[in-house]
Amino acid sequence: MTHLQISADLSYRLAAPCTILVQVEVAATAGQKPVDARIDIGPATGKTIVPAHDGIGTRLWTTQQEQLTISYAAQVAIDRANPDFAALPATALPDLPGEAVPYLFNSLYCSVHAFDQLVATEFAGLNGGPLVAAMADYIRQTMRYGSDADNVHNDAGQSFAARKGVCRDYAHILISMARSANIPARFASTYAPDVSPQDFHAVAEVFLDGRWHLVDPTGMAKPSDMAVIGIGRDATDVSFLTAFGAMNMVEQRVRVTRA
Repeated sequence: MTHLQISADLSYRLAAPCTILVQVEVAATAGQKPVDARIDIGPATGKTIVPAHDGIGTRLWTTQQEQLTISYAAQVAIDRANPDFAALPATALPDLPGEAVPYLFNSLYCSVHAFDQLVATEFAGLNGGPLVAAMADYIRQTMRYGSDADNVHNDAGQSFAARKGVCRDYAHILISMARSANIPARFASTYAPDVSPQDFHAVAEVFLDGRWHLVDPTGMAKPSDMAVIGIGRDATDVSFLTAFGAMNMVEQRVRVTRA
């Protein structure tokens, strides 16, 4: 059992009244339980809570005038084992549950066929968990961690071609590779204590042996230390902040420690 202390503080200036969709709260789901959680959004007090993608976690709608401030804090108890990928077989396609099927297909940042040739040649003879583990190792070894202004909107293929990216890009690449191998894969937004620099952290989640398993191709976080915020087809579905109007960041701080 791992206990995390989490806080996130965000501040933005708005050019005009703006409606904003916020997703920063840890989901109450299998393997994790947020306690003593609170979120303050202002200056306006109005907000509407809606379920997040696939019903995992929640989102908040809020409309602000000139400024947006968000303060979130929680303690989270995590009871999740680290998977032994060597022992996880692939699930046959006809045996996939309906919830997993959409994660075999293309999404905005994850093309199913972008890595067909690489997967077929680099990982020949592997399948299931050993294949996913080999893919994650390969991404970690061939990519350089870092961000440039021109790679913010890269899809998985573009990020891999640049051989550089942040956790979001690493996750997109692994998701695309897994889907190319007919393994359902989705994007997970998380908090984790050993991420450097400290921030919201993106990982992949793959469907093997009849269930979902978290995997971090950056190598910075273990599933037993991850507090999941939400999941989606790619980063589009799990943005911590989506503004339907113009806004500029003033400050963003995320802190995650073991309690």
